[in-house]
Amino acid sequence: MKVRRGDAIRIRDLVTVDDAAIPVPDPTRLTHLQFRRFAGCPICSLHLQSMAARLSEIAAAGIREVVLFHSTPQELRTYAGDLPFDVVADPDKQLYERFGVETSLRGVLDPSAWAPVLKSMLRRNGREGSLTSAGAPVHPTGGRLGLPADILIDHAGTVLACKYGRHAYDQWSVDELLALAATRA
Repeated sequence: MKVRRGDAIRIRDLVTVDDAAIPVPDPTRLTHLQFRRFAGCPICSLHLQSMAARLSEIAAAGIREVVLFHSTPQELRTYAGDLPFDVVADPDKQLYERFGVETSLRGVLDPSAWAPVLKSMLRRNGREGSLTSAGAPVHPTGGRLGLPADILIDHAGTVLACKYGRHAYDQWSVDELLALAATRA
């Protein structure tokens, strides 16, 4: 069941791939839960690079980034170990199910999902610098058909906003996230 604005969220502490316990909701900051696809997903990597590039702005807005993947901790250490966010493994998709995050073949076939990736690949032209430099796994845990979701939660656990992607690159931009956080003030 998908969450909606105004819903109350109470999760036990989540454990990151670095074995750190993080409370959700965060008692002092907003929590941005990002449900990504699989570790090593080139579409997710592109989006997370844009988030990492502006992490100081996100933190200054009082937002804690928590990124979930339906991957194993080992896959995350291999493919997403250098992300500057709290990264959580959910290989059994328990949290994905709890929050109503879906899968869809149409989601990965939609041209809107691939245009940003192709543009980035052409611009990069073989240069290194990707946050996730290892190639995508051949058989990722949880499959390749996941859709993204974004959920912004206040310190009391109330959902301030949420977005469920219709395709693999349908998520909040940094500007959208910052605007949503600003409306809570």
